[in-house]
Amino acid sequence: MGHRDLEKNRGVPPQHVSNFYITSSPYYNAESSSDSTQWTSWLVPMIVVANVAMFIVIMLVNDCPKNHHNGKVGGDCVGRFLGRMSFQPLKENPLFGPSSSTLEKLGALEWKKVVNDNQAWRLVSCIWLHAGVVHLLANMLSLVFIGIRLEQQFGFARVAVIYMLSGIGGSVLSTLFIKNNISVGASGALFGLLGAMLSELLTNWTIYANKAAALTTLVIIILINLAVGILPHVDNFAHIGGFLTGFLLGFVLLLRPQFAWQERRHLPVEARTKSKYTVFQYVFWVLSVIFVIAGFTVGLIMLFKGENGNDHCSWCHYLSCVPTSRWHCNNR
Repeated sequence: MGHRDLEKNRGVPPQHVSNFYITSSPYYNAESSSDSTQWTSWLVPMIVVANVAMFIVIMLVNDCPKNHHNGKVGGDCVGRFLGRMSFQPLKENPLFGPSSSTLEKLGALEWKKVVNDNQAWRLVSCIWLHAGVVHLLANMLSLVFIGIRLEQQFGFARVAVIYMLSGIGGSVLSTLFIKNNISVGASGALFGLLGAMLSELLTNWTIYANKAAALTTLVIIILINLAVGILPHVDNFAHIGGFLTGFLLGFVLLLRPQFAWQERRHLPVEARTKSKYTVFQYVFWVLSVIFVIAGFTVGLIMLFKGENGNDHCSWCHYLSCVPTSRWHCNNR
C-alpha cells in the first residue's frame, strides 16, 4: 500500500478486519406482540449484491496485468490466472484488491477532492467501494448478520435510511479529521446499524426480556469493535460518526409501543393504558431529531469551509490511532 491508505479499515491486516462488526442477533430479543409484522428481508441481500457487483467493476477497471509495472512496486500481480481481475501485489494491498489510484478514480473519500474540487458525491460513493476481497467479505457478512434481523423487524425503509445516513455521517466525520489519506468501505453504515440496535434496546426497554444481559452483551460488542479502531490504518472516525448517527436515528425510527399498552390494547377503552409510548420515548425522539439535524448541519458547514477538526480538538486524533513503540500514526 505504500504511502496511500485504501479503506476505512485502512490497510489493516486481515486478522483485524475480520474482527470488526461482531454481531449479536441472539441478543436482539425484543418480546413484541404476537401479531407484530414480520418483514421479508430483501434490501440487505440487494445491498450485498450491489457491493459485490461494484467490486467486480473495480477490479476490471484496475486491470493489474495492464496497469501495474511488474517488479517496480512490490512484485507481480497476485492471481494472474484471473486476468483483469487479478489483485495488486500484497505489499501494496494485503487485502487482495485494487490499487489506491483505482479507488480514488472511482469515488474514494479524499479531503482534497471533496473540499477543493467540490466532489461532495464522494461522501456517498465511498460507502460502495471496498479495498479488497477480505474487506468486502468482512463487511458483507457483518451486514447480513446485523441488517437482516433489523429489516425483518422494522422493514426495509427504516433500515435503508439508517444505513445510508450513518454511512454519510461516518464519511463527514472522517473527512473532517483525516486529511492525508483516501478511504473506502461500508464501516460507517455498519456501525450505524450497530448503534441503532443499542438505541432500539434502550428506547424499547419495557418490551425486552433479560434486559441487563442484552445491554451488557451489546455494549461489550460495540466497545470491542471501536477499540479495534485505535489500531493504525483504521479509520475509527468513520466508525464513530456512523455509530453516533445510527444511535440517534434508532431513537427516531425504531420505536415500539410500550409493553403495558400492548398488553391492554384489546381490553375495553376505559381499561387501556392511555399512552402508546412512554415520556422517555417522546423526549429522546425529539432530542435525537435535533441532534441529527444539528450534527449534519455543523459538520457539513465545517467540511465545506475547509476546516480541520483537529484544530478544534487537539486530542481527537487518538480516537483513530494510538501510537506505540510498534507503530506510528499519520491520521491528521
